Amino acid sequence: MFSIQSRLKLLFVLIVTVVLTISGSYAQYSLGKDLEESHQRLRQGVLTRLQISLPSALWDLDKSKVDSIVEAEMLPPEVLAIRVYDASVGLFSGKAREPDGRIGPLGRDEPVGDKVEAALVFSDATTSSAKPVTVGKVTIYFTREQITAALQHELLRKVAEILLLDTILVLALSASLRVIFEPLKSLRDRLFDLATRGSEVEELPERRRDEVGDVIRGFNQIQRRMKSTLEHTREAEDQARRSAEETARALQELRQTQESLLQAERLASLGGLVAGVAHEINTPVGIALTSASVLKAATDEVQAAVHTTGLKKSEVLRYLDTASESASLIMNNAYRAAHLIHSFKQIAVDQTSEARRPFGLKEYVEEIVSSLQPKLKKTPIRLSISCPADVVLDSYPGAFAQVITNLTLNCVEHAFDIDTAGHIQIDARLDGDMVELHVKDDGKGIPPDILDRIFDPFFTTRRGQGGTGLGLNIVYNLVVKQFAGTITVASTPGQGTHFTLRIPRVTPQAETEPRPAALA
Repeated sequence: MFSIQSRLKLLFVLIVTVVLTISGSYAQYSLGKDLEESHQRLRQGVLTRLQISLPSALWDLDKSKVDSIVEAEMLPPEVLAIRVYDASVGLFSGKAREPDGRIGPLGRDEPVGDKVEAALVFSDATTSSAKPVTVGKVTIYFTREQITAALQHELLRKVAEILLLDTILVLALSASLRVIFEPLKSLRDRLFDLATRGSEVEELPERRRDEVGDVIRGFNQIQRRMKSTLEHTREAEDQARRSAEETARALQELRQTQESLLQAERLASLGGLVAGVAHEINTPVGIALTSASVLKAATDEVQAAVHTTGLKKSEVLRYLDTASESASLIMNNAYRAAHLIHSFKQIAVDQTSEARRPFGLKEYVEEIVSSLQPKLKKTPIRLSISCPADVVLDSYPGAFAQVITNLTLNCVEHAFDIDTAGHIQIDARLDGDMVELHVKDDGKGIPPDILDRIFDPFFTTRRGQGGTGLGLNIVYNLVVKQFAGTITVASTPGQGTHFTLRIPRVTPQAETEPRPAALA
């Protein structure tokens, strides 16, 4: 990377070089143009003089005079050779320039150069009536080496001039810029030391009274201010580190508390389920016990009659009716109690276990709803299920039961007023490898200002009335963390609420955590 000093030198050198190159190019062009014009004048003069002086000598066939004229015209070095031809005998005379510059007889080879030919016309001035006669022709060979040499010499002179001026400029700039950049270099070194060593760097001397001295004094002032700032920063960092440690401990305690609250909420939900199922089982068990007691009493009477007076037909028939009715009541209520116990047992085991197993979606949803009947039968709310019978999930049934239970009870507690009839619909369908569940009601709906907050932990509209604000938060965490799915909610006040869950049919091992979405 070039330094500023090097770039300034390069910039000035380029400027001077470009200016001198332009000036030299113009001078070179002017010189070439002048040399070309001089060469043209020379060619025209030599040709004109030969056309004037040669015809009379050629008319008189005076070869010595022709040679003298030719030699005289070959004095300029631009003339390479001259050939004079007679109209009748051909080549009459000629001279050529030797390589060493001397003028000698014409050789046989054709000279290399610009060739100019002209006719030689003789006119007798003594007789006005005589017509001009062409007595021969002259051929002149010119060279442009002098022009090329002059242009090359001028070019070399300009290049040497540019190089000399560039060298002088670089030396002058080096000497002048050193006055500025040497202090800047010291300032740079101190800045690097200040960045790496901090407050241990000494201040620069402030002897200079020019602009550089002002910069040095500013640097020293900044350094003093930075030292003070570094001290305050270290103190603030120490305080921030202590605060971060305290915050981390508080966050850990908060997470542990949150996990405890979530577990307590799940156990409380399971406790409510136990109480409801126990109360529901009391009825069929009581009926079965009463029927068994009646059957026992009738059996005792029959046994007593057998051992004493004997049995009459009417007594046997009456006993059979009683036994048949009691057995029917015992069987029906025992089956009902067994069904409740089976559903409760399966749901309770799943909710207290994190075991993963395959389970039929429709059958399991029906078992969940069956375990919620003790809660639902106290309200005029109707619950219906629409689910394919062949959909099997490979997932966590306990967490799934918690999701359906919380969503259903959330509808019961928040969507409808007390003693208000309503309808809760649970629909499911298979969409590729995803299962889409819809839990919707036709209740009061959710106000738009709190729709985005319903999944937040500890947010509830029934504060002080038994609401903990963890029901939907548990649903969200189970759906997006344990099932790697998504949950969205759409609600219009007065028209009900619609929860949409999308979970993989086979729950993946890796956990994902998309954000919950709320649609108005």
